[in-house]
Amino acid sequence: MDPATVGQSLAIQFAYSDWTFRTNLEGLSTAESLQPPATGGNCLNWVVGHVLAARNHILALLGEPPALAPAVAQRFERGSEPLRDPAAALDLDEARAVFRDAQERILAGLQRLTPEQLAAAAPFSPGNRPDETVGSLLLGMVWHEAYHVGQLGVLRRVAGHPGGIA
Repeated sequence: MDPATVGQSLAIQFAYSDWTFRTNLEGLSTAESLQPPATGGNCLNWVVGHVLAARNHILALLGEPPALAPAVAQRFERGSEPLRDPAAALDLDEARAVFRDAQERILAGLQRLTPEQLAAAAPFSPGNRPDETVGSLLLGMVWHEAYHVGQLGVLRRVAGHPGGIA
């Protein structure tokens, strides 16, 4: 993909992700977000925290400070334990505000990226790809986010709410 169009494509994807995130959390309380799936897995609150923790990595790639406090984000990194303790849960109103802040800064950061920056070697590669660029890494990260904001739709139903997206 042409690096000049990657930033535009990412902005569109992050806009869809923003809408999906907000829609799937609409009307949910923090207490409801702790309901675990009956067959195992993470509750909605953990997935929200995981999305925010991943957004910290996106913001870092864009030269921005984290949106979620790193000590809090660590609790929601890949491989962390499922969230069972309500005291460790994110307040959903605060999580929505953190997401909104991150969204604004991600979109602003994408506008600043040059084709040369997008084509530069990435500082890390989750798939251990030797040819990973900042652009390909950001494309993978927006896919990762889309996967998880989609999970929020199912977990919304687990919490006893109807689907948010018809």
